[in-house]
Amino acid sequence: VQLQASGGGLVQAGGSLRLSCASSGGTFRNYQLAWFRQAPGKEREFVSQISWSGGLTYYADSVKGRFTISRDNDKNTVYLQMNSLKPEDTADYYCAATRTAGYLTSPRTHNYWGQGTQVTVSS
Repeated sequence: VQLQASGGGLVQAGGSLRLSCASSGGTFRNYQLAWFRQAPGKEREFVSQISWSGGLTYYADSVKGRFTISRDNDKNTVYLQMNSLKPEDTADYYCAATRTAGYLTSPRTHNYWGQGTQVTVSS
């Protein structure tokens, strides 16, 4: 499966952005989808995950209550709505897919990756 992320940009603290990740080349509903992020000089970290049907969602504590993950299996797209953005949210954001079951926060458990989309939050 191929993934293409978009929607990043520059926003002031307190603002919102919506990231999208479109999929092609595979059966989208067979994959759990996740968002990770990587700030300069830091390791890639888990942000959020959504199950095959969208019925289960998980969030890192740092984004809980501010970010919302969703998916549209008819459009083969996963979204990340980011509200109340903070400067510490600044990073490259990556979408990822896996056919492995469970709550998966390690990048190593995801086989397919989109290119990063840059999010910069100014103070």
